[in-house]
Amino acid sequence: MGSWLSRRDFLPAGLKADQVELDGNRIRVHAHSLDASAACPRCGTVSRHVHSKYWRRPADLPAHGREVELVLLVRRFRCCAAGCPAKIFSERFPPDVTRPHSRRTSRLQELVRHIGIALGGRPAQALAVRLLLPVSKDTFLRSVRAKTEEAAAEPRVVGIDDWAWRKGQRYGTLICDLERRKVIDLLPDREPATVEAWLRARPGIEVVARDRNGGYGGAAARALPDAVQVADRWHLLENASAAFLAAVQRNMPAIRKAIGVETLDPRLLTAAERLQFEGFQRRQQTNHMVRRMADEGVPIKRIVRLTGLSRGLVRQIVRGEREDVFRIRESSLTAWLPRLEREWSGGCRNGAELWRRLRADGFQGSLRVVGEWATRQRRAEQAVPSGTGKSPPARRIARLLTMGRDHLTRADAIQVVRIEAALPALATARELTDRFTEMVRNARESALGAWLDEADDSLLSSFARGLRSDQAAVAAALREPWSNGQTEGQINRLKTLKRQMYGRANIDLLKARLVAAS
Repeated sequence: MGSWLSRRDFLPAGLKADQVELDGNRIRVHAHSLDASAACPRCGTVSRHVHSKYWRRPADLPAHGREVELVLLVRRFRCCAAGCPAKIFSERFPPDVTRPHSRRTSRLQELVRHIGIALGGRPAQALAVRLLLPVSKDTFLRSVRAKTEEAAAEPRVVGIDDWAWRKGQRYGTLICDLERRKVIDLLPDREPATVEAWLRARPGIEVVARDRNGGYGGAAARALPDAVQVADRWHLLENASAAFLAAVQRNMPAIRKAIGVETLDPRLLTAAERLQFEGFQRRQQTNHMVRRMADEGVPIKRIVRLTGLSRGLVRQIVRGEREDVFRIRESSLTAWLPRLEREWSGGCRNGAELWRRLRADGFQGSLRVVGEWATRQRRAEQAVPSGTGKSPPARRIARLLTMGRDHLTRADAIQVVRIEAALPALATARELTDRFTEMVRNARESALGAWLDEADDSLLSSFARGLRSDQAAVAAALREPWSNGQTEGQINRLKTLKRQMYGRANIDLLKARLVAAS
């Protein structure tokens, strides 16, 4: 141990080693402070009069595969100041050595804190056993919580978005500094009053990036009337796509007639599709009843009371949004549909071969999913030419209408031409959607006013009215470089931390781990 003791860098600065002992699997280092005097913590008077001594035993970083324990000689001094209430005080070691009453050196405590931030409680404890750190899971969590926050610069550009404590039931708010790309704060709810109070306490904020949630917009307008609000561009594009899909769904009866599918042969359906068709037939009875009452002038609120249906469902029926026979859900295959259609058009009609090709590019779904898709494609090709099959679902039609014509197969291109010829209003809505997408992607703020004027009289009128009510934020999104993408990324990190702690962490621990690691 002599060569190790002769080094001066194994101990924190300000200490001198007196003796090193090897006790089993533990290295014990006796040391004392190099200072001959100490300052009174009460009055600051420097004293050299030693009253007594005692030992402290803080744990230090492990070395050579063994735990390390410092045995620090601590001196008690007499305070010579006449008016000081502390007659006797213990010397204080520098903060980079250890802190008062701490059971670990500062450098070990910093390591404990970083491991706690990265892993949490129980996983950190499991790793600590391998690193020879005598720390429990509760100590890791206390270390993460107890870290004093450093004074941060006043934020100038912030992003605000909500996150789910429990999806569909309880939500919180995450606030991100977009310039420094780090989380500033977590709020326990998404109430406008909570966000407004937080913003009022920080008058230096100049830009607030948010989604099109009206609550956040109103809170920012009341708290910071001079701040620029920026709508999130991704949400604008997503809202435009949803508005066009809703327009397609409302026109599905006319679309079926346009592509020559007026009747449906149940013999061509799979078992799952047959169940959907039977459910559609049952829904049609309810749809006819609600539409008849609406045509007679009965208000929606009264229809809800008479039928027992929800307000949202009644609105969907009145707007014609429940006319699609085959309503599909998102699946593992959704993102791969364009690739499947290209392979199918290229002549690959075997489900197993299609699955192998997708699998080679990273597809994680099963062979059964791809095989069922191939079966539906073959049956659709057999059925559609005869005029007695089933039309594609609304989501597929919306995708075909918005795709570039050079990316369509001949059959799909013919379907698109028939639909646009029979429904010029839908063709106009498709053109408006394409123009809006191009306007957002190329940041053409000057084109927004003209686009809104045209969209007011189209199938996208509801979407246009929503944009008009938030026009200043939408225009800022086309002008400013800020967006809520960084905030969305931080929410993904927050979700990872929540799952890592099995959803049991409260907001102070989530905030400590998220902010400290930013």
